[in-house]
Amino acid sequence: MTQVVLVGITCFATVGMFSAVSNLGAGGTQDVSLSDTSNGVLYGFFAVVGIISGGITNLLGPKLTLFFGTLGYALYVGALWCLQTQGTNWFLIFAGAILGITAAMLWSAQGCIMMSYPLEKDKGKAFAIFWAIYQFGSFIGSVIALAINIRTGGLNTVSTSTYTAFLIIIFIGVASAFLILPPNKVIRPDGTIVKVRAASKPRDEVVGMWNLLKDWRMLCLLPMFFASNYFYSYQGSVNAHRFDGPTRALNATLEGAGAIVGALLIGYLVLDIKFLHRRTRGYLGLAVVTIMTIIIWSVALAWQVTFNRADAAALPKINYKDADYKGKGALYFFFFFGDACYQALAYWIMSALTNDPFTLARYAGLYKAVQSAGSAGSFGMDAVNTPFLNEHLASWIMMLASFPFAFVVIHTIRETNYDSEEVVYVDDIKKSEMEQGRGVELGRTPSIEKESISADAEAVKS
Repeated sequence: MTQVVLVGITCFATVGMFSAVSNLGAGGTQDVSLSDTSNGVLYGFFAVVGIISGGITNLLGPKLTLFFGTLGYALYVGALWCLQTQGTNWFLIFAGAILGITAAMLWSAQGCIMMSYPLEKDKGKAFAIFWAIYQFGSFIGSVIALAINIRTGGLNTVSTSTYTAFLIIIFIGVASAFLILPPNKVIRPDGTIVKVRAASKPRDEVVGMWNLLKDWRMLCLLPMFFASNYFYSYQGSVNAHRFDGPTRALNATLEGAGAIVGALLIGYLVLDIKFLHRRTRGYLGLAVVTIMTIIIWSVALAWQVTFNRADAAALPKINYKDADYKGKGALYFFFFFGDACYQALAYWIMSALTNDPFTLARYAGLYKAVQSAGSAGSFGMDAVNTPFLNEHLASWIMMLASFPFAFVVIHTIRETNYDSEEVVYVDDIKKSEMEQGRGVELGRTPSIEKESISADAEAVKS
């Protein structure tokens, strides 16, 4: 779980700061069309590279993959800074493309660690802890934007000192990637080693990717993957068109709070609830997410039918002091409350299918690839001024359509995968080394180079 916290800190300082600075002044650009274009390019590259990012993680190991994955966030924030000071539109689009490549690497390594390192009974908690830490970065940035907006009545530019502060935090996140350990160095609380090998081989990754694309369970989860970020462009566009500056910042703060609360509640109280069988917890999580999706998006629909894009341009912007704002603010809180629960369920289902870190890295890469393809499509849809109602219905219907397929996959979940997968105890390795007369330094974790281990397997001291 320490490794899950560390990767959460890495994402807090990089992805979280990227989200935070994007909240400072209409996505940091003051140009919704340019923001949509750069995000479309970003998610397009993300989708392509995400397909192979799991293999990259397995070949390089999570430490190096995370390190390379963090660099794109520093470049993108720097591009926002250059755009504001130099007007370099092209550089922002270029940085978006680079970020799409590096982000795919970061998120596949993150998914591998979060899903494979904890015990089976703690995988919901692992998501909750990671997501809360990561989203806290967005929350802090939103609070900063809110404070500036309320004090000045608007936020048209971001100061050099603000960009400098964000970049310093991002570079701290880049450095924190080196605290991540490979799977053969991590011991779970029950004494098992996550994986006896530190890295995979190219041939294994080609075969593994082929098997992944043939896995019917992954095919059933593709609708859930595609829909999982599709609604971001719609929610962000409505936020930009219907609310004034201070209220947009307040909505962003409520989004961060909703994501943190939602992740903690579903992770601890639903997906890892005691006294229920594993499959039953999956059914319960699916029921909770389905009910929330229906309620939240029904309320949003009731508001959405009262205006369209033309109305949004003509109507006065909503301010947080207005009498009818309370319901709108609550809606944005629950948008991201529901989003956290939806993401938690997707990750939990994948992590329940296997404990193997190499397989889960491929799962995470495919998840983010398909998710990013959906995001690219949604930002492209918004960039051409698609009616808000169409965007709303597309986002909602895709989520609802994904639930029956998720139910089928949950039905295949076993109570445990420990009895069907290779399990290696660190004490057995120490005993093997002692029997061979090598001895083991107290407190040091041995690493194993072979794919399997038996009573007389050769152990290699770390």
